[in-house]
Amino acid sequence: MYTGLIDLPWWGYVLATLALTHITIGSVTIYLHRHQAHRALDLHPVASHFFRFWLWFSTGIVTKEWASIHRKHHAKCETAEDPHSPVILGIKKVLLQGYELYRKEAQNQETLDKYGHGTPDDWMENNLYNKHNKLGIALMLVVDLLLFGPIGLTIWAIQMAWIPVNAAGIINGAGHFWGYRNYTCADASTNIVPWGIFIGGEELHNNHHAYASSAKLSSKWYEIDIGWLYIRILASLKLAQVKKIAPKLRLNINKTVCDLETLQSVITHRYEVMTKYALSVKKTYKAEIARIRLQASDKLDVARIKHWLHLDENDLTEQQKSTVGAVILASPTLHTAYTLRQELAAIWARSSVSKEHLVKQLEDWCHRAENSGIAALQEFSQRLRRYA
Repeated sequence: MYTGLIDLPWWGYVLATLALTHITIGSVTIYLHRHQAHRALDLHPVASHFFRFWLWFSTGIVTKEWASIHRKHHAKCETAEDPHSPVILGIKKVLLQGYELYRKEAQNQETLDKYGHGTPDDWMENNLYNKHNKLGIALMLVVDLLLFGPIGLTIWAIQMAWIPVNAAGIINGAGHFWGYRNYTCADASTNIVPWGIFIGGEELHNNHHAYASSAKLSSKWYEIDIGWLYIRILASLKLAQVKKIAPKLRLNINKTVCDLETLQSVITHRYEVMTKYALSVKKTYKAEIARIRLQASDKLDVARIKHWLHLDENDLTEQQKSTVGAVILASPTLHTAYTLRQELAAIWARSSVSKEHLVKQLEDWCHRAENSGIAALQEFSQRLRRYA
């Protein structure tokens, strides 16, 4: 019986499978995601074509389709037009049918035309990778069987399921449903775990949605983005050039008045600003809601109310607005904290207002926060003035 060109112990086949699937994950996160979809880095033609070939060989993914669908996901995130939002479609559907959702959107020519600009349009793409996208995975099956014998069929099957399960299912599903958030984005994105190794760093999905054009997905000292490690290695070999990474927040302890620099920094770090605000008022919200709950005749859904208080008013339903309105009416402290939160978020939404006027509004906001009588808001405002 033919046993393949390579004879390995059982653990050798496991390692070989992990190595092959990890190359595929690396190709998706470096080439498709960070390079093609978001232009966060440039790749040398040699590196770019290797990734393009490997994806054709191991997944049959067409670059234009993947980049278009992902760009549309960011443009229409958590709306009815989002190709794969668990908020809209349900977590079960995205986890278990993520690949089917991807294939369905890939047939939408309007999506490809609108979001597919800048993707490869050369002879190889049009006459091989796109035209015969199933040929690559058939060749991969032949190669696996030649190298590993009958066990090669199992290895190939795992390779075929790797991206549909991990990218189309886990990242698109769990990455908008479970985990922690460093940044209060307008969408539901989460960091599934802080160590982005198994899925190439894509586990840090909330970080990515906060700074979509960053080539680096980790932001905290304890977070690991293995894809960023590979990019740095490619850069050292002159095979990649990083164009953008997320800006680092700087504080000037000597600043006591808001200026144009403060405004620009606050707008740049707006997701972090709102996250810090939520953390600052967390204890205040908890204490006030507990007090109101004791006095209320109706049972309050504390968890939901605390969540709604951290959202933009426009993201609430009329019923939710009514509930929040009743709660903050019963607490001047909650009313002040909630109102100031809405007004702060509105500052960077006013694109038609001059920068000088926005600086004045920011300074006025800080003045009111510091005179609110709420210690948490006073401390937050003093820190905000130091943004540089």
